[in-house]
Amino acid sequence: MNAGTRAELDGRKWRATVAAAQAGDRRALEELLAGWLPLVYNVVGRALNGHADVDDVVQETMLRAVDNLGTLRDPDSFRSWLIAIAMRQIRDRARRGKARMQAEDAPQDTADFAELSVLRLQLEGQRREVAEAARWLDAEDRQLLSLWWLEVAGELTRRELAAAVGISRQHAAVRVQRLKERLETSRGIVRALAGACPELREVTVRWHGRPDSVWRKRLARHIRGCGYCGDAREPVVPAERLIVGIALVPVPAGFTLPLAFGGKTAAAATGAGWSAKVLGVLAKPAVAVTAGATLVAGGAYVAVHTPDAPPARTAPTPTADRTAVRPSVTSASPPRSASPSPTPSPTGRKAVYGTVVDGVDRAPGPDTPPAALPHRPETGITSTGGAKAVMQHRGESVTLSGRGYVQVRWQISPKSRPGALVMPAWTGLRGKLFHVASGGGRRMDDPLTGSPDGYATGMGGPTIGYAVLPAGTQQMWQNEYFYLDGTVALTQDERGCDYGLIVFPSSWQAVHQDVITGPAQGAIRYGLVRDDGLDSAPVPQYVTRSTPTDPATVPQRSRV
Repeated sequence: MNAGTRAELDGRKWRATVAAAQAGDRRALEELLAGWLPLVYNVVGRALNGHADVDDVVQETMLRAVDNLGTLRDPDSFRSWLIAIAMRQIRDRARRGKARMQAEDAPQDTADFAELSVLRLQLEGQRREVAEAARWLDAEDRQLLSLWWLEVAGELTRRELAAAVGISRQHAAVRVQRLKERLETSRGIVRALAGACPELREVTVRWHGRPDSVWRKRLARHIRGCGYCGDAREPVVPAERLIVGIALVPVPAGFTLPLAFGGKTAAAATGAGWSAKVLGVLAKPAVAVTAGATLVAGGAYVAVHTPDAPPARTAPTPTADRTAVRPSVTSASPPRSASPSPTPSPTGRKAVYGTVVDGVDRAPGPDTPPAALPHRPETGITSTGGAKAVMQHRGESVTLSGRGYVQVRWQISPKSRPGALVMPAWTGLRGKLFHVASGGGRRMDDPLTGSPDGYATGMGGPTIGYAVLPAGTQQMWQNEYFYLDGTVALTQDERGCDYGLIVFPSSWQAVHQDVITGPAQGAIRYGLVRDDGLDSAPVPQYVTRSTPTDPATVPQRSRV
């Protein structure tokens, strides 16, 4: 059975649900919203590449669908009707604010849709390449891609694609073929930028880092004439074969549709085609959560998740000592003890970002629960190392971008090679980076009992030798957690003592669960929360906004 046949059968399956919703069945209306919101979110999100207007366009689409549900004559055509509404809203929004919606001229501080796809669907290899290639397409091509992607995935038929664009099926075939050619060109650009071509580095020295049509042409011209960049090094799988296995990007938690009469009075809603039964549905109290969302009292549809509620906390317990410094200080003077709260600057003003830097601290008692972990905004982190970047050798690095949490897990191996440990460095920081928590059930210098390999602590033992930290360096825990709002690279600077790092994009929930795991669950100690939710939260000791030739030379006193 091909994708188009599956899509048609799936559309007919909803006929009874659509008819019931038109007749005023509340659960049917909720089922329609839960079932079709992800499809609309993916069409709009990919067409607008995650622009800040995505939520507004999705809301407008769904509101118009509910507004006009009573006018739909053939329930079998609900999907094509809904997608056509979505495409009209996309084009209308583009006409109303074309300049504001050009990603090239208005860089976003939120993750684009390619980044969200990679993060939420854990895409790797050539599937990740296809998602990232979408950034290099023009707006019109991205609109068509949003439909063709769903056609290949079996969510739409070619007839529905052509109807949504407003062209014939024959013309749609020509348009799709041209799109596929431009998508393959864009995939080549993604591959080349991830490579190590020295000539390409010279070409991109003035590139601002944001995909646009001008740089797409320049890079494509270079790739056509470059034997290194033009060599795929492995068979290139056609995009349609890769897309088949990719699911829909889930709707973010907290997404809300204000459906209470679509902002209309009851009289206006009735005039727009709403039946009395549908109006009655939206006025009723909430029903049980269905498919991760619910239609609440007053008619607001909210996409939700229901994680375990964090345990109640008493007054916050002390966090690790931190060192407050003036931003201009560059010397590696010994850190001094400070109170758990951010130390005010000498002027008495509120500390600004970068004035509080990690320093030598004291371990809390093993049975001391952590303070509450502030929940900073999350749109997700994209890592050049994928979902799990393993760095075991000097010079290996990973670039992280987005807004969210990052876990760095330490593996120290003095048994292989003890001695002075050269710390990893964070370089090329654009935005903000905080050290928010430590976990893993232990500090690396905690005593280990019964270790068969000669480890007295995680830092080593008398029979195998020890890892020795630079003077003034904060003792690491098994897991260290950071919060990033921007872009930064982390480099493994191994010299002397052997060590490795594993870097994972993480989440607030994962950090919270780690730090509240204590001795009762088999850990040596509870984790430690360092974040205060403000810019006065500590930054790592070895972080800089510059990109040095050798990251191992980054001074201990952070310069951000």
